[in-house]
Amino acid sequence: MKFILIFGPQAVGKMTVWHELEKITGLKLFHNHMTIELVVPFLGYGPRYPIGTKLVHLFRKKIFEEFAKSNQEGLIFTYVWALNEKTDWNYVRKICNIFRYQWWEIFFVELEADMEERIERNKSPKRLSHKPTKRNIERSEKDLIDSMQEYRLNSKDGEIKEKNYMRINNTNLTPEDVAKQIKDNFQL
Repeated sequence: MKFILIFGPQAVGKMTVWHELEKITGLKLFHNHMTIELVVPFLGYGPRYPIGTKLVHLFRKKIFEEFAKSNQEGLIFTYVWALNEKTDWNYVRKICNIFRYQWWEIFFVELEADMEERIERNKSPKRLSHKPTKRNIERSEKDLIDSMQEYRLNSKDGEIKEKNYMRINNTNLTPEDVAKQIKDNFQL
């Protein structure tokens, strides 16, 4: 059984790659906005909304726990990981431990892309259809740009020490190409 964490900055292509990876591996998909979009209309999400953020994390934790005990082949989860924040490192460790305690293999896929490309991807119809909170393009783009000043959303060389780790610059790659690289590299 396999748990794949796809991480990187906003609009880098995590969800789109994830869709393609599901097609060629059959692994189940769980993108971070599935829980965010559920909670935001009621309690918000992010630093200004601690109760909403807590609820998002509780939903995810329960889904992870139950899924890890299931007989499913695997799960792909997407996440924007602020690598300069200890709380995010702890969160990723806790998620992975849920699966490790059930003897799952853990895989890390880091995506990176040029800012100009990410700004364009931020407006894509597929992204907007799956993420209603991103439909205010002006606000979403501002958040994308501002977050790069506050957070480090890609790792430094050698920082991720996981055995099963790969980093892909997908600025000029199709989601199908990236998914195939992941599948081939990890023999999924």
